[in-house]
Amino acid sequence: MTDKDKTVSTLFEEGLSLRRQVLGAEYVDRSMSSANEFMTAFQHITTEWCWGYAWGRDTLDLKTRSMLNLVMLTALNRSAEVKLHVRGAINNGVTVEEIREILLHATVYCGIPAGLDAFKAANEVLSEMKPEGWS
Repeated sequence: MTDKDKTVSTLFEEGLSLRRQVLGAEYVDRSMSSANEFMTAFQHITTEWCWGYAWGRDTLDLKTRSMLNLVMLTALNRSAEVKLHVRGAINNGVTVEEIREILLHATVYCGIPAGLDAFKAANEVLSEMKPEGWS
């Protein structure tokens, strides 16, 4: 099935599976089950559009997508999302050293305040996770 042949239902199912793989089933299932009627629409569009369509494409691997997300979220100064995607990046094979370099590079282009927030967010998550290469 090509990307253009996928249905909304297919995008949701594939997106949900990929979202659980990257962010962790516990986090995703908690987000889905705690959504009220108002937030359910957001959960569906995120799962279908972001995870099923964008993340589910074959051209870029998950590691590269995680690296791009860390840069974009730093640029947007979204530290809560940086935290979430640092976990996903580790799950996708991004090393601690690579995360540091990604955030340094983003800091140069996005500014010190955005970089500082991203570094603090990443440091918090990495301190909890203690992945290989963390000290």
